Amino acid sequence: MMKWSLEGRAAVITGANQGLGEAIARAYVEAGANLFLCARDEEKLLNVQEQLRGFCKPGQKVEVMRADVSKQEDVERVASRALEVFPHIHILINNAGVYGPKGRIEDVNWDEWSQAIEVNLFGSILMASAFLPHFRKNKYGKIIQLSGGGATAPLPFISAYAASKAAIVRFAETLAEEVMEDGIDVNSIAPGALNTRLLDEVLEAGPEKVGKMFYERSLKQKTEGGAPLERGAELSVFLASSASDGITGKLISAVWDPWDKFTEHMDEMKKTDIYTLRRIVPRDRGMGWGDV
Repeated sequence: MMKWSLEGRAAVITGANQGLGEAIARAYVEAGANLFLCARDEEKLLNVQEQLRGFCKPGQKVEVMRADVSKQEDVERVASRALEVFPHIHILINNAGVYGPKGRIEDVNWDEWSQAIEVNLFGSILMASAFLPHFRKNKYGKIIQLSGGGATAPLPFISAYAASKAAIVRFAETLAEEVMEDGIDVNSIAPGALNTRLLDEVLEAGPEKVGKMFYERSLKQKTEGGAPLERGAELSVFLASSASDGITGKLISAVWDPWDKFTEHMDEMKKTDIYTLRRIVPRDRGMGWGDV
């Protein structure tokens, strides 16, 4: 984790009270960053704060605030308080997310489906919007969006999650181009199949709600172990560090992509659409038809 330093940098991390958010917060403390953490469960958040302070070096700070990122007033309070505590914020990690309802689209509860979109998509956009004026003013910033398998493949019976994750990746790619001239990098991370509370939700829902194939795959993951949280956290450190300056508009797999070698290919990465969402046409699959 200490390969890339975050000394002197301050980060805001949402959904930081458990799972990957907590792992990223721990990695950031070890890399030397100051932290402002938010989540909906205040008790868990305070427990994480206490634990992380035990790893802090002299002068390092870990501050927290209960907040629901789907509520604009909460987001505004987070931004105001974070910038009061740390006058210079360098990094925003949009980690807060939910699966939403599970089942066929005609059967799921619409309010629950909408709430998943509000947390995963609107919450990330609200947080980015709240901190962008600060990043633009300082001509520097790192926005890191946690994505997932829903962005790159269909997820039958978990449609709100899949739709929101695909949407937020396209938003991140679009935002990256909007702010490129302001020294702000915007990237998305696919952390891999993690053994977190979201996996437990799938197993609790059962094959009737999430589909037999996805359920069996999740059961196997639970038994054999998923992707290590630390890998996604380490990628988050890299993307928050100065080593990644100029890498922007990408969707990066923590598990499958050679991101620790990206600095060797910076010029190439800036000139291509690799690691982005795109449409596949026949010639991409070696077929000789489909062109006008």
